[in-house]
This record gives sequence, structure tokens and C-alpha cells, in this order.
Amino acid sequence: MAFKIEERKDMNPEFMWDLSKMFKNDEEWKKEYLLLDAEADKIASFSGKLNDALSIKKYLDFQTEFEERLEKLYVYASCRFSEDTRADDAKGLEAGAERLLVKSETLGSFFEPELISKSDDELKKIIESDCLHDYKILLQRIADKKKHTLSAAEERIIASFGEGLSAPGQISAALEDSDMKFESALDGEGNEVEVTGAQFTTLETSTDRVLRKNVFEKYYKGFEEHINTFAQTMSANVKNAVVEANLRNFKSSREMACTAERVPVKVYDNLLSAVHRHLPDMYRYVRLRKRLLGVDELHFYDIYAPLLKDEPKKYSFDDAKELLFDTVKIYGDEYLETVKRGCRENWIDVYPNLGKTGGAYSTGGYLTEPYIMMNFTGNLDSVSTLVHEMGHSMQTYFSNKTQKAPYANYTLFVAEVASTCNENLLVENLLSRTDDPKERLSLLNQYLENFKGTVFRQTMFAEFEKKIHEASQNGTALTPKFLNDTYKELNELYFGPDMVIDDEIKYEWARIPHFYRPFYVFKYATSYSAAVALSEGMRAEAAGKAEGKIKSYLEFLSMGSSLDPLDELKHAGVDFSTPEPIDKALDKFSSVLDEAEKCADLIQNK
Repeated sequence: MAFKIEERKDMNPEFMWDLSKMFKNDEEWKKEYLLLDAEADKIASFSGKLNDALSIKKYLDFQTEFEERLEKLYVYASCRFSEDTRADDAKGLEAGAERLLVKSETLGSFFEPELISKSDDELKKIIESDCLHDYKILLQRIADKKKHTLSAAEERIIASFGEGLSAPGQISAALEDSDMKFESALDGEGNEVEVTGAQFTTLETSTDRVLRKNVFEKYYKGFEEHINTFAQTMSANVKNAVVEANLRNFKSSREMACTAERVPVKVYDNLLSAVHRHLPDMYRYVRLRKRLLGVDELHFYDIYAPLLKDEPKKYSFDDAKELLFDTVKIYGDEYLETVKRGCRENWIDVYPNLGKTGGAYSTGGYLTEPYIMMNFTGNLDSVSTLVHEMGHSMQTYFSNKTQKAPYANYTLFVAEVASTCNENLLVENLLSRTDDPKERLSLLNQYLENFKGTVFRQTMFAEFEKKIHEASQNGTALTPKFLNDTYKELNELYFGPDMVIDDEIKYEWARIPHFYRPFYVFKYATSYSAAVALSEGMRAEAAGKAEGKIKSYLEFLSMGSSLDPLDELKHAGVDFSTPEPIDKALDKFSSVLDEAEKCADLIQNK
């Protein structure tokens, strides 16, 4: 079933997030904004006065409180903008929050250069000072960046460009979410169907192949018509990262991004090489999909289609919540009751509306509840999205509850572990409820799709990023042709000989917003690999075959950034110093695929 897309003012508030817990309304937000804007001016008064541990503590105490309040402003503004990207008032809030963020970063850009300008002995004494105990890890991490930190004047210049440097991603998002219009597509009976970004993936899961093909072509035609603009925004985005990396004495923008996460570049390389080793299993999945769909050629508009001709099961949002509760009860009472409270107290913005940001995300600050934005459409993928985003929200909740503010925000490298762990447990939960080959095949396919989308596909994205950043660094212009050709070639590699590489797929890179957060996507694949190990361990404990897995996982959720990410994962039981977690995860993909093939044989031989 397709949801009618309405204006936000016509939506039922029962299924909308309640932002009033942050600010009662926009006017209250604006009052806090003015107060904080004036407070920001005090930041510069600390410059040149970081003479000893006490003066540094005074600055860090001020800055920590300021950032907590700014984060709250930013979360509210970004949520309001997501509700309707066309609304001028929401655009104004987000622009104001972005301006204040850049202003504070610019004014505070003196801190790290001034700190690390001190001698090594003096810096060591400051870090070991009793009064700075709460900031010891933070200060040590700054000291570790010494060779990549510029002078105070240079850092101020870079920080002042922050708003402009974020423009490529903002322009791309505005073009896609607000300005682009797609032609309607005809279904198999000749009826016109509206095509929107929010509905695209849902329409591509239709059992009507004519509709899927037409939606696919109309959707990517929209990107083709704007591909020069998208290429310009992507080129600017990549150049920004390459230039900053050069200025900071990194070998590459990729090294800069990995170092910022305190993750060795070899983890990135291990991912690419491990996934390449397992591509034959991906090709086997493509062949299974082709066989079950009964098509002579498998196209990209077939890759989200249900494998069985039976109408896919539909879920109400109440159904989705019950499945969520049943899935996460493995973690214990506190986790489950907090999830129920979040659903009861409107942490979640559920349904799509006109102008709403597509996709889904979890957000939140140290002084706010975690919030979930999604576009629920009633399929299993929507249920999985709810479970996924709640994983993010609960990691935010436990980290905020356990850690002091400087260490509450967990790094991006571990940011997708909790979410994808939840997804795996959801599928295993559903599989445990049925022996029917058709139902099991449908669920196994969801598992395989999770692997395809989160390990194989995100690794393909990661390889695309690696190639285009290296090309830009070597002086190659990121023209539409270069970007399109590079992306199409990678699709040929990752999907294999049984997939028809439709020409339209070369434009897909233009719709991936994560590319504007350079070298983010590889963390989806490593996180999912970790999640496979962790979910399997907790299931083993629930079955009485292991001990301590759930306890160590909950401790991991509470760590924030108090340890380096690889150490946090090692505590939970996953060691990324080798490719082993990725290989083991893809061995699980192979075993799930084995069972899916057996189910397919049972169904087709009946």
C-alpha cells in the first residue's frame, strides 16, 4: 500500500516527534539563540591566557557548558528543518544554528594551537594535573594531534570558512529534497504513479515490474538533468577535504579522516580487500535473485523487488513497535523500558509528509532526548529502520547517562554498531517464529539485503570515495563523466556478470548524501561486521551457550568516546586489528545464502 503524502500541518501529532521538550516553540529557541550568541563573544577572552592548568580548566568548563547549549539549539533547528525543507522559518533556524556553530568554532580555534605550543614537558604536567582530571583524555588526544595542528591564526582562518565548506552538501541536499521534481511513472495497468525521493525505495519494492522500471528511469532522469550541478558540488566537497589534508600535513584526505577517528588506515584497506575476496558470494546472491524472480535479465530496478510473488506483508506502526520491543528485550529491563518510554513520549517522527527529509536518522544532544526521524511506509524495511534507528538512540541515551559531557559523543566508527546489531536481532527474531519455506526465504532475503546494503554496497561507496579523492589529489578533474564512469565500473565489479548494468545507475552517486561527510560510509561496513559478531554472541548467551556477552555489549553502549573506538570494540569482543571480523561476517552471509538457496529449492520443487 502507498501512503498519501500530505502537508505537515495535516498530519496526526500522535505520530510526530515532540520537540517542545527542548524549546516550547521557535520564539523560545530564538531567545536562547540571542543569549548564546552574546555568550560566544566571551570565548575569545580566554585567548592568550592559558597559562596554567587552572586557567585551562576555567576555559574548558566554560566551553563544555556552551557546547551543551549550542548542541541543543542545533538539534532543535535541524529537526525543524527536517520536518519541511521548504519552510523559510525552519531554514532560518538551521542557518542561525550553523552560523553560531561556525562563530564559536572560529572564536575557539585558538585553543588547540595555544595548548600544543607549550613544551612537551609543560604539556605533560598540564595533562597530569589533578584539576584537569575530567579532561585528561581530551587533552591527551589534542597533544597527539600536534603535528597536524596549525598556528592559531591559521586554525582561525580554516574555522571561519566552516559555513562555506559545508555549502556543497547543503546545496546538494536542497536541490534533491526541495527543488527537484520527478516525472510521474506508469504502472503495469497504465495508471500514473507519483515519484518522489521519499517514495522511491518503496516503489522499487513493488511486485509490478513495469512500475519499477518506469520509476527507476524517471527517478534517475531527474538526476541526469541536474548532473552538472551535482558534479560541481561533489568536486567542491572533495577539493575542500584534499586541501585541508594538505594543509594539515596528511598524506591524503582519507588518512585525515581516519586519524580524526583514531582508526588506522589499514582498517579501511582491510575492508576493501576482504570484501573483494567475498564478491563471489555476492554474485551468487545476484544469481539467486535472478532465478527466483524468473527473469531473463536482472536489472537494478529488480534488486529491491520481493523474491516471492506473494504480496509482501504489511505492518502497522503498532506492529512495528511490538516487534521492536520483543527484539530488544534480550538486552534487559532498563533498555526495554527506555525504548517503550521513547515510543510513548514521542521521540519518533513517523510518517512522510510533503517537504520532509527523505530517509531516516537518529539525533540528540547531551541536554536533550534522542530523536528519530523516519518515513514509515508499512513494509518490513520500515520496521527494520525503526529498530535500526532506536539502536542509535539507545547508544546516545546510555552514553549521555554514563559519560561526562566531553566523552558522551561516540565516534562515527562505532556509530552504526548498535543500530545494525538491532537489525540482525530483528531478523533472527522473525526467523525463530516460522518454519514455512516461503516466510523464511522472505526473512532470509531481508538478512541478505542487510548484508548487501550495509557491507557490500557501503564498501563499494567507500571504494568510490577512495578513487575520487585520490583522483582529485592527483589533479584529475571530477567531471560528470569521470564520476559517472567510475561509479558504473564499481557497480560492474560489485554486482558481477549476472547483473545488467543499467546506464541510469551511473547517476546514483549523486543521491548519496553521506559522500558530503568524507569517508563516513566505510564505517557502516565495519560496524555491521562488528554487529554480526556481537549479535551472534548475545544470541548464544540467551541460548545458554555463552556468558558475559550482553553485559560487555551494554558496557560498550555506555562508553561514548571514553576509549579509542578499536579499544571499545575490543572490550565488546571484536578485534579490528585484523580483517577477521569482516571475513567472519561475510562467512555468515554465505551461510544465510546457503539456507536461502535451500528454501528456494523447496519452494520451486513443490
